[in-house]
Amino acid sequence: MANGQANGQWYPPEWPDRIRALAAGTLTPVTPKRAATVMLLKDTGAGPCVHMLRRRTSMAFAGGAYAYPGGGVDPRDDDRAVGWAGPTRAWWADRLGVDETGAQAIVCAAVRETYEEAGVLLAGPTGDSVVGDTTGADWEADRAALVDRELSFAEFLDRRGLVLRSDLLGAWARWITPEFESRRYDTWFFVAALPEGQRTRNASTEADRTVWIAPADAIAGYDRGELLMMPPTVATLRGLAGCGTAAEALASATGRDLTPVLARARLSGEEVVLSWPGHDEFTKRVPGAAPAPATPSDPTGGAPA
Repeated sequence: MANGQANGQWYPPEWPDRIRALAAGTLTPVTPKRAATVMLLKDTGAGPCVHMLRRRTSMAFAGGAYAYPGGGVDPRDDDRAVGWAGPTRAWWADRLGVDETGAQAIVCAAVRETYEEAGVLLAGPTGDSVVGDTTGADWEADRAALVDRELSFAEFLDRRGLVLRSDLLGAWARWITPEFESRRYDTWFFVAALPEGQRTRNASTEADRTVWIAPADAIAGYDRGELLMMPPTVATLRGLAGCGTAAEALASATGRDLTPVLARARLSGEEVVLSWPGHDEFTKRVPGAAPAPATPSDPTGGAPA
């Protein structure tokens, strides 16, 4: 329950026990791994739609939840040999709140994971061009090699004669997985428009379905309890819902606050109170055992990618 209403907020039943263990000093927080995720947008006559994937229910982390393409930073994402176009690494370091090496790794992870999981590549032969169709067998072989870590992103770009188009990304938000979660990520959320000539597909082994859906429709599905989502996904969708076009979303990203959002948990007697600063709608008050997590379903109005 959030604000007294049922919704599709992802909430693992083991969290209250882990929160109590953290408060008792018997649980040591793990260090969050840096990660990046991308909200791909495409314009329609009714406004922009966002590309989302549904995580397989068998996944240990957020199984059944709808999310965006993304994943953890690869150790080789900070390779200085990466072909680069757009704002400098120094500019991105200032924007993301990290050093230049870390900034490159995060931006590279965003572009690489989008290609690995959605088949969309934000790169081109020059700093003002983007590749077209990437669905051929040779492209798929390279994509699989990236997924299997047989090929670094720098090697992939060099082989193809491409440069990463960092200017096609807009930094949108930053969320850190709560300290009591066993799998923790420090995740930067980016927004990008689907390049002309490219199309998404479900290339992820972690997803059983992908959709293009209007942010407002996704939010409505969540509010009805039909779509399971994590708080960062819901919060970013609510922000996207106010944008009339993909270009407008990209333009608005420049001024967005990237202060990390980290959940806070406290005990009030036997009750567990979980909150996300600045996002009151996600506050949970659990008197005893947590309720069973919401059951995921298919969104209405979304078309398979």
